[in-house]
Amino acid sequence: MKPPVPRVHVITDGQVAVLPNLESVAAALAISPAVAFHARLPKADGARVWELATRLRKATGPRSLIIVNDRLDVARIVSANGVHLPENGLPIEAARQLLAPGQLLGRSVHDPEEARRAAAAGADYVLLGPVWETASHPERPIGLGALRGLEGITVIAIGGVTPERAKACRDAGAWGVAAISALWRAPDPAAAVSTMLLSFV
Repeated sequence: MKPPVPRVHVITDGQVAVLPNLESVAAALAISPAVAFHARLPKADGARVWELATRLRKATGPRSLIIVNDRLDVARIVSANGVHLPENGLPIEAARQLLAPGQLLGRSVHDPEEARRAAAAGADYVLLGPVWETASHPERPIGLGALRGLEGITVIAIGGVTPERAKACRDAGAWGVAAISALWRAPDPAAAVSTMLLSFV
């Protein structure tokens, strides 16, 4: 049986993966089963993704969901709770054939039409963004309006999301939110993730 799609998705990147306090911050963020941790290392080899996923699992305990980005092989090896596909990754239908029935499958998308196509193909959720301008995507924020009109699709808003902006995402129709620096580099990670979770109560 699949777990519910989490409300808060804690995403990693290359800089997060080498944080000396990764384990302690991850443990502080793991306050609820409604928080998922994405082992995400673009362009990294399988061994590094495996190592990151293993560290996250050990740091966050059995209640937390671990989602491996892009690497289905690693997700199977570490018995991850799900796999997240990049925009140009494997087709959803092909990936689904390799997953266990209880594993979640997500897709990154950048506009509402892509979100509809991913949901129709069988994605359990989509990461839709960037909603606000970010350092990695300064030229193309899609705005809160892109979250509206997607009833029946489990949309996770990403891109410039902070604890203070999470409620606006919910009000626009998002099921949940995802973030990197707003959580990993928060002065109080537990308070930051708690604020995001409370926005969806």
